[in-house]
Amino acid sequence: MPDLTQFALYFAAALLLAITPGPGIFYVAARTLAGGRAEGIASSFGTGLGGMVHVLAGSLGVSALVLASAQLFALLKLIGAAYLVWLGFRTFQAARREAETMLDGGTPAPAVGARRAFREGVLVEALNPKTAAFFLAFIPQFVNLSAGHVALQFMALGFVSVTLNTLADVVVAFAAGRIREGAAGRGGVIRRLREASGGAMIALGIGLAIAKRPAL
Repeated sequence: MPDLTQFALYFAAALLLAITPGPGIFYVAARTLAGGRAEGIASSFGTGLGGMVHVLAGSLGVSALVLASAQLFALLKLIGAAYLVWLGFRTFQAARREAETMLDGGTPAPAVGARRAFREGVLVEALNPKTAAFFLAFIPQFVNLSAGHVALQFMALGFVSVTLNTLADVVVAFAAGRIREGAAGRGGVIRRLREASGGAMIALGIGLAIAKRPAL
């Protein structure tokens, strides 16, 4: 492992990156505003597990192989983008259907649930090649080559980064949950929040689709 000074530097950098607003934070916020705090927290842990998929792949060299191939990168990128756009469109449509149902005197549609939100969070993050690119560019700078066990060092440092990211996402889920609770009882506000959340997911998907392959 890196020495204490180097690890402290890594921890500080990883913490700063974790609290900097990015696609992961915006996705968790959107999911929370759409389905509530429980779904947001579940999504946070789901994206965390998806991040660990990239850490494991990076330690085994799989991520480097994907990023080195323009075709593989493009395929994974488009799959992840399409999945995000589909989630956003479904969220947007659900908000509209719920509003129509309530106007007709019916009951609102239930949220997708924490388990489904968790699974979707895993897929959203695991299908994001930009996460793989980040880990491959960031973590090796802090690996102590003279200490050996490079793959284990990569995994340990990656776990620290993913944990910090997950904690930041959970904080965002609680904050977004309070915003949603403040709108409780106002159906129009909830509908607009859910529509905005769906739009945010679609925007994230489009952003991923047009992302360029990082140079290695």
